[in-house]
This record gives sequence, structure tokens and C-alpha cells, in this order.
Amino acid sequence: MANLELSPSSAKLRLLKSAVLLSPLMSFAAIAADKPSQEYKPFRLSVAQISTQSAEVANGNTELQRDSLLLSAGMNVPLNQQWSLGFRVGYDRLDYDWRNITLTGANNVAPLFGTDGQNWDHINRYRAGVSLNYRMDKHWAFFLAPQIQYAYADTASASEAQSYGIVASAMYAFDSGNMIGFGVAYLNDIDEVRTVPYLAMRWQIDEHWALANPFQAGFSGPAGLELSYRFNSDWNVGFGSSRRTERFLIEDDDTVVETNEWVSYLRGGWQATPALTVNLYAGYYFDGELEVTDQAALEMDSQGAAALDIEFKF
Repeated sequence: MANLELSPSSAKLRLLKSAVLLSPLMSFAAIAADKPSQEYKPFRLSVAQISTQSAEVANGNTELQRDSLLLSAGMNVPLNQQWSLGFRVGYDRLDYDWRNITLTGANNVAPLFGTDGQNWDHINRYRAGVSLNYRMDKHWAFFLAPQIQYAYADTASASEAQSYGIVASAMYAFDSGNMIGFGVAYLNDIDEVRTVPYLAMRWQIDEHWALANPFQAGFSGPAGLELSYRFNSDWNVGFGSSRRTERFLIEDDDTVVETNEWVSYLRGGWQATPALTVNLYAGYYFDGELEVTDQAALEMDSQGAAALDIEFKF
């Protein structure tokens, strides 16, 4: 995006918006680079649908096809020129369609279904968070975001599925407006504590090209990187990649399933109106595995995926 000369009031608004650049007010799916806006919109609503192809699990007959519906709402409140406060809530429904389940013999997937072998088909995931953003000066900004999540299959209860954590980052803004920094997420997840470092950035290479984080860092993994190209104020495309994680309870005795996989994608973005953004994705999941508490990880074949993300700001 070309640099524009701003009026004093516009410059203040830009400082406020830059201070909350990494505020986690977005869905799992990446958002397109913002179209230059004439007024700041503090509220965001988004809905995303992700569908994958069927993939073999454990190199056997068992296959898994996944559909995910992700709903998110958030707001950001500038308190003054230095401080802002954000709030977000979300609900995700993850549907797992199992086919040809093999529970005995070679290449079986019995560990995925707990001690009683009960089949689970969908996961409910509720999430909420608060973010505090501080702009120290024209160069440095700091971000702190505690969050909580409940993720559990239809064979487990929500009361046993709590996770909580905190995400922190420090960003440096150059005079050009480009930003780069470092972040870390500390996550006390279900039956596991982990720390996820990530690179935080928003770098406008030239008038058309930009490099930025497409995802929110947190329980689902690091923020990833996306290289995008803007044709004009309405249309843009991007290519990105990141390591993704989903962890959820399948039995109330702390039996947990964790999926780990890489995802690469191509994105087409359309700024339909100043308030409405639509993104369409073609993706590819690879190097995936399903891991059960105290069990060996089961490999999952690579698979294609498609996603639609719609975001409304007001």
C-alpha cells in the first residue's frame, strides 16, 4: 500500500490502530489486508467454514473427513492514544466423519476411541479472551492477551475440558509504518503445558506486496506467515503456511486427542464494502498426525481443503 500523508487527526487514529495490530479479534481463517478505511470500526463478526478431503489414518482402512464451522465476535476500545482494550468470544463446531473404523488387527485406530471404544463425531470449542495493548511511543507497542477455552468431544463433558493461557508480544514500528516483533504464547492446555514462540510482523514490501501473520497465535498454534499481493482496493491474493494444532477431550479421565499438521494455502480476498470482507481458500494439509494421551501418534495422510471466511466490521 502506498504511503499517504495523514492529517493530525488521521495520524492519531493510525497510532491507535497500529497499537492493536495483533489483537486476536479474528477467526481461525486469515483475513485479507485491510482496505484503506475512512473510519475506525471497533466491532468484528466473522464466520468461517472449512472442509477437508478424506484422509487415511494409521496407514490403514480408517478414513477421516473433517468439517469445521468457526464463529467469532470481538470489539476493541481505544482508551487514549496509548492504551486500548479488546474483548473476543467464539464458538467452533468441529465435525469428524469417521469411515471404515478399524479397532483390531494391524493399523488399527483403537486408541482414538478411549477405553470403551465409543465413537465420537463432533467437538464443541468455546473460547474467550481479553487483550490489553500499549503504544509506548511512535515505534514500540506491547500486547498482552489472557484467554480461556473449552474443547471437548460429544463423549466428554465441558467441566473437564478447560484450557487457559496468555499471549504476549512486543512490536517495533519503523517510520515507514512496517512492523516486526516477537511473541510467545504460554498455554496451560488440557493435560499439557506448552509454550509457543512466534514471529509477529506486518511488512509492506511495496505498493502491492505485503508479508504478515495470517492467524491468531494461541491454542491452535503460531501465527504463521502470509505473502499477499493487492491488485487494487477491492481485490487481493495471498499464499501462506503455518503449523496447526487442535487439542480436545474425548473422555473425562483426561484422555485427550491432539491433531498436529502443517497447512499451506492460496487465498483470494474481496473487500465487498468498507465493512464486509470475503476470503476464499484452497489449502493443503500435510505431515499430519493424531496423538492420544500416553499413546503413540497415528499418522494422517495429506489432504486438500477449502474454506470460506466472511468478516463484518461496524
